Amino acid sequence: MRMRPMSLYESGDSSGEVSLEHLCRGELTTDMTGEANLGKLIELIIRGGWPGSIHLPIERASLVPAEYLNAIIDDDVYRMDGVKRNTSKMRLLLRSLARNESTAATNKTLKNDIREADDEDIDVETVAEYLNILERLFITDNQHPFSTGVRSSVRVKQAVKRHFSDPSLACALLKATPEGLLGDLETLGFLFEALCERDLKIYAESFGGALYHYQDYTGREIDAVIELSDSQWCAFEIKLGANQIDAAAESLLAILSKINADPKGKPPAVMCVVCGMSNAAYRRPDGVFVVPITALKN
Repeated sequence: MRMRPMSLYESGDSSGEVSLEHLCRGELTTDMTGEANLGKLIELIIRGGWPGSIHLPIERASLVPAEYLNAIIDDDVYRMDGVKRNTSKMRLLLRSLARNESTAATNKTLKNDIREADDEDIDVETVAEYLNILERLFITDNQHPFSTGVRSSVRVKQAVKRHFSDPSLACALLKATPEGLLGDLETLGFLFEALCERDLKIYAESFGGALYHYQDYTGREIDAVIELSDSQWCAFEIKLGANQIDAAAESLLAILSKINADPKGKPPAVMCVVCGMSNAAYRRPDGVFVVPITALKN
């Protein structure tokens, strides 16, 4: 049984006013969920869901994932199969994964990123081998592509979305600080997406759902797809700022329109924007739900 880090609800950082299971059935009561705090969200990303870090000050909590990675590379990688590997190249790959967190970067992209950012070279076969090791050690927890009826008329990219098992690992590799992330909202957006998708996966699996992502060759994307045990599916866009909610809803509705135009298309049962800086859970007039990540539970 895989033990994932704690979700925000498990760590006491989500009020749990909105059940994801009920939401996936289209059930939501409009409610004010409290003021959102960007600084607090950043600390939750850097701290991660490690039980021993929950009550630590952020300066100490940020050291936990860094030391965990050191222990993995210096000890666990060798103990896994007794084969000595180039730990320097493994660290390069980890840094590249951190720079490509929450993207569908291919193995070739990771190789090129290492060459461009770190001025080192590593072959694609080694990248694939090391990625397999990191997955077996539960360091990575990628999001697989959604591939059911929604792709009936479009060719869907069969690429995983890159994730660490906890966004704090990417933060440790990027040496991210609260002040640094406040000044780099693009990176913060990717890390916030990773936090949300970590929690969505934890919550969904508790009631038999599975988390995927959707991306086709025409540029349409859905950040997160939850497929339910009855084969119904729900579409989620993830946005840090409340000012991005309208655009996220429009994106979901555009994909819905494309699916509805296809006789073989199977539309989502629910569409939702998961937001960081929102103080309410509600359903918009266009039918798209809006829920703060700090109000979700399973």
